[in-house]
Amino acid sequence: MDTFTLAATSFIIALSLIITGRKDKLQESFIGLCLAVFISQVGVFFRDIFISSFWENVEHMGLLAIAPCAFWFFRHLTHNKSILTGGLIIFSIVVSSLTVISFFTPLPQWPYFSPLIVSYTFATLGLCYIALFRYVKKLSPSVEKKRLSYMLFACPIALILSSIDLFNYFGFISPPLSGIIISALLYFILLIVAYPQLHELHDFFARALVIFVSTVCGMIIFYFAAGVFGDSRLPSFTSILMAAFLIVISLAPLRMILKKIFSFFYPESKNVFTSLYEFDEKLEREKSMMLAEMAPVFAHEIRNPLGSIKGAAQYLKTEAVTEEQNKMFDVIIEEVNRLNAVVSQFLDYARPYTLKLKTQNINALISRAVSIIATNELACRISLVRELSEDLPDVEVDEQQFLQVILNIALNAIESMPGGGSLTLRTTKIETSAGNAVGITIRDTGHGISKESLKNIFKPFYTTKERGAGLGLAICQKIIKEHGGMIRVKSIPGQGSVFFIRLNTVN
Repeated sequence: MDTFTLAATSFIIALSLIITGRKDKLQESFIGLCLAVFISQVGVFFRDIFISSFWENVEHMGLLAIAPCAFWFFRHLTHNKSILTGGLIIFSIVVSSLTVISFFTPLPQWPYFSPLIVSYTFATLGLCYIALFRYVKKLSPSVEKKRLSYMLFACPIALILSSIDLFNYFGFISPPLSGIIISALLYFILLIVAYPQLHELHDFFARALVIFVSTVCGMIIFYFAAGVFGDSRLPSFTSILMAAFLIVISLAPLRMILKKIFSFFYPESKNVFTSLYEFDEKLEREKSMMLAEMAPVFAHEIRNPLGSIKGAAQYLKTEAVTEEQNKMFDVIIEEVNRLNAVVSQFLDYARPYTLKLKTQNINALISRAVSIIATNELACRISLVRELSEDLPDVEVDEQQFLQVILNIALNAIESMPGGGSLTLRTTKIETSAGNAVGITIRDTGHGISKESLKNIFKPFYTTKERGAGLGLAICQKIIKEHGGMIRVKSIPGQGSVFFIRLNTVN
């Protein structure tokens, strides 16, 4: 089963790269290396079942093919800047070809023939590792150096763990693990080759964790189904683990193959492989696009009669003869203005907006926002506090849009403190392994937000005010998301609320 796992994994990796259609020289060479591993492991698998020299020769052919394929792959991995020259690849092809020809001579009867082929393959891989090590050592600090360093670190670990199988030759009984370990190594190399956007080690661990959790879930489902519907005889733990792992890594290429087949025979069934969650996301995107198209028409159709109503009310107000009539017309004009403001907010939320990004220090924007807030007549009842960190890195923001966010949150906070209180605006530098960021905290000592309202606070048209459209915070969240940032809120009823905004810094 261990051999079968490695054969299946290498074949699936090669197949997934082939059917994606996004191949370059590096990926093509890795496909060749995976297919060579597949051929050798097929030979090992059937050699143990059928006592035949044919399958032993297939194993040897695969091992001999690994040598030139490994040279080819590592040469492209090092961008032709290592000791792995084209002449060395040709030499290995000649050596491997002559060895294959020797299969038809008495030479394979020699007892050291098979160990010699294995030694030749391992020597080739060792030379490739040395070439990669020397290449990485010469690189200046960069993303490529970091990614290839992970590979340099993973290869010896895989070799050490695979050597555990050698204990079986000394009387220790342990399940074979080398096939699983080399399969994991090939998958790790696949991530380096096919996903250049993965830079950090935790990105690779996250991918591996998804595979691991999916495999464990598959095992749990199998054991549950076998316990409910099967008998007491179950395959070994290792067999179930390998089967679950193969199913997990086979799903993506199998879906791609079936998608191509269905697209050929049933071109109208393009969404047959779209999951319900993807349908929901697609529906949300279509709703947003439709809203963006309808909003201007909707606003125009509402504003025209509102303008007529306001004009008529203003004219009739000049003809009013009593104080009561004046008040009625004032109410009409005030409500028309309020509806116009709601329509404007709706347009701001619905229509797409191209950000005018500018690199700057966020403290300058916070100071400007505080100056604007201080002019508000409601701010005279509260204490404005600024706690700005001096060592902040620059961020890219749309100045007007970001000011709108700060002012909206701050004015809401002021309204929540009718009896007075304090409003604190703080900036901090955030340092993580993923990179630096800037944090903006807006804290008030108002009446707070209930737990039920907290769940819906960023939803469009949700409001706890008597006179409000419920679009202010929804617009704030949209603007922050368009900046690639994050906004969240915490609140304790009776004690106040804290809004936290995170923005990524300029690289």
